[in-house]
Amino acid sequence: MTVEAGAGAHARIADADYAAAGATIAPDARAALADADIVLKVRGPGAAESALLKKGAVVAAMLAPHTEKAAIATLAGQGATAFAMEFLPRISRAQAMDVLSSQSNLAGYKAVIDAAATFGRAMPMMMTAAGTIAPARVLVMGVGVAGLQAIATAKRLGAIVSATDVRPATKEQVESLGGTFVAVMDEEFKNAQTAGGYAKEMSAEYQAKQAALIAETIKKQDIIITTALIPGRKAPVLVSEEMIKTMKPGSVIVDLAAEAGGNTPLTKSGEVVEVHGVTIMGYSNLPGRLAVDASSLYARNLFNFVSLLVDKKTGALAIDWNDEIVKGALVAKDGEVVHPAVKS
Repeated sequence: MTVEAGAGAHARIADADYAAAGATIAPDARAALADADIVLKVRGPGAAESALLKKGAVVAAMLAPHTEKAAIATLAGQGATAFAMEFLPRISRAQAMDVLSSQSNLAGYKAVIDAAATFGRAMPMMMTAAGTIAPARVLVMGVGVAGLQAIATAKRLGAIVSATDVRPATKEQVESLGGTFVAVMDEEFKNAQTAGGYAKEMSAEYQAKQAALIAETIKKQDIIITTALIPGRKAPVLVSEEMIKTMKPGSVIVDLAAEAGGNTPLTKSGEVVEVHGVTIMGYSNLPGRLAVDASSLYARNLFNFVSLLVDKKTGALAIDWNDEIVKGALVAKDGEVVHPAVKS
């Protein structure tokens, strides 16, 4: 095991800690990659790093396969076997390897903490001899892993929490965490999910009714957390500029889709901006703002995945190409880009 010097600095892991665990510390990327059979990274290697890989090296990382097709083609050209951790199938056997869930969980938590720190008022109701402070109102838009954690965190901080999602099945999840579900609850919505758990396209009439309800709800909110992402496509706009104009001065929006274009048209990726009296937080890597925990969870995800690729007795590479997890995550092999979602 070889670790590049300084690799754990931002996660408060010193080179000495890696050495104590049995790793050899390489002075730079060239030395670290020279003889590596398996390369584990957070983000995928750039062209310069890919050129340092030996032919046949296995690379596992978050490769951003929908947007970084050229980088994956470069890996393939180097003869690397590349696995995109984002493409792991959503099956029970792969849960311990699921980087999207582990990192989204942290993102949902950190979104609420950042919003609370920026918001100029207290989150819970407070009753004092000098008067009562009303609790903050938080709306979570999108009830996936990040959204559920945001709901739970906001509730723990004492806020009044509501949430919305296009999937009817999420209503019960929201309410189980103490939130209020926001949707036009007609027959069309109740049947708006396929047997496979995916949302059906709604009628124009329903969309208009739901948009009106959300617009009225947004006016009353102090904090909004948006989480909607569509793999391979620009993030959908959930909160329009007109909606933002109706929010109270000092309100906060945390946009978890900032890197993908944002769930508001005013989000700036990697920046915090104030527009129409509302602070819009567009941090591009929220889990990275909890680097110690993000690194710990991601390391466990990678360890569990790599355990599939090696012989448990000898430690040698022994990849079962028919394993559905291996097939799902594989994007490059034998000099070719092999995943249909990545092929040009």
